[in-house]
Parts: sequence; C-alpha cells; structure tokens
Amino acid sequence: MTHPLDARLAPRRTPLDAEEKARAEANFVPLVARSLLADGRFRITADTPEMVELWQRVARGVGDALQRPVVSYANGRYIVITFDRGETSVPPAGE
Repeated sequence: MTHPLDARLAPRRTPLDAEEKARAEANFVPLVARSLLADGRFRITADTPEMVELWQRVARGVGDALQRPVVSYANGRYIVITFDRGETSVPPAGE
C-alpha cells in the first residue's frame, strides 16, 4: 500500500528566474515594511532554501528602507522578519 501523501503526487515548484526574484523583492519590501511598522513582525511560509533567501533579501531591503535594524529568523518552514531587539524606539507588540 502506498502512502496517501506520496512524494510523487506533491506539486513541483518551478524556480523563480532572476527577473521574478527582483520583482518579488521590490514588491514585498513595502508590504513587509508596513507590517513591521503596524505589528512589529512579519511571518510567512519559507519552506525552501530559495524562499528563505528571497525573504532574507526582502528583510535587508526593509531595513534599508526604514533605516532601522531588521532581523529574520527561519526554521525550515517559516521565516519571521522583525525589528532587531536592540532597537529600543519601537515598543514590543502588546505594549
């Protein structure tokens, strides 16, 4: 009996080309920046090395755009982008 989640049935992802990566980064930077300013963090699925790399570039772009330290944490399933905890001008969420 085969497993119902057979790897052969899993959807295949087509890698992004250089132009798509550049467009994605350019479009996601303002989105993530708004989210950080509103909520203090941004979390999204990043389950491939390619997506982790893309979102890390987005995090660097957000830091440059906001001129504030931004960090990203990836665990193989998600990536979280947030302000560096050493940055004291933004109170933690909930305060």
